[in-house]
Amino acid sequence: MNKKLVLSFVLSALLIGAGIFGFQSSATVNSEITVESETIVDSEISQPTREPSKKEYPKRFCPVNPSEEEVNVMEQDLMQRQKTRNLSGAANVTGGTINVYFHVIRSGTSVSQGNISSTMIQDQMNVLNNAYAGTGWTFQLMQTNRTTNPTWFNMKYGSLAERDAKTALRMGTAKDLNIYTANIGGGLLGWANFPSYYDRNPSQDGVVLLFQSLPGGNAAPYNLGDTATHEVGHWMGLYHTFQGGCNGNGDYIGDTPAERTAGLGCPVGRNSCQNKPGLDPITNFMDYTDDSCMFEFSYGQDVRMDAQFTTYRLNQ
Repeated sequence: MNKKLVLSFVLSALLIGAGIFGFQSSATVNSEITVESETIVDSEISQPTREPSKKEYPKRFCPVNPSEEEVNVMEQDLMQRQKTRNLSGAANVTGGTINVYFHVIRSGTSVSQGNISSTMIQDQMNVLNNAYAGTGWTFQLMQTNRTTNPTWFNMKYGSLAERDAKTALRMGTAKDLNIYTANIGGGLLGWANFPSYYDRNPSQDGVVLLFQSLPGGNAAPYNLGDTATHEVGHWMGLYHTFQGGCNGNGDYIGDTPAERTAGLGCPVGRNSCQNKPGLDPITNFMDYTDDSCMFEFSYGQDVRMDAQFTTYRLNQ
């Protein structure tokens, strides 16, 4: 079969799964829009979320785990597009402001029904900006939308509810980050779409988060906001640090040590790939460790995010 046809077929078969330039005027839009119910102000959001047991949040997990075949296809496509760009003399962008549209999907008006406060949203934005501060990328909240829809609120990964919610709510272009919070099922904390998936299914682009994973939520030890940091990393083109295990190209980042499997908790000194240099990168945002354990991206990850954003998001 023709190689181009094979590539096209595999790309089309990839699952929808995991961000510059938000050019805007000096007048920033940061409004809240309520769909299907009255506008909610912070003073009305007072009911506490039910305290979850440890059984509900046993470990971090996100389903953005492409197969080796999928990774090979994506990497070949990136390499070819970057080669073409280099021949034209154009350089990758190295940072910028990303506009964020925040979609609060809820089943009612209390916090336990997903109606997170504006303070939690702003705290989440602060976490993102602190996490990406060394990369040249910043995130600016443009608009918050609140939608009451019990079906969408309980969406699962890859479900019809997810597709319908994103199709109805998504705003902006490939350069804009759409974040959806809901009571996602399957024991997941969140998921995202890789940049290379955008041109095949733009309406599904974005990041989905368990609403209790935001700062102040009850999904301890994953309630400091770094589930969003992790998923936005996928949206910017990063794999997990344990992608590929101890063999091959791993996560395609030269300065993140190889890791056989995901790190859980905060296993200081873990060395799961003794055939490779370096201890496991448990403090990296793209591992599965607790929010309190992760605090960094590597230089190589920064470079990759620049290349991915330039290639798949900048001019879409």
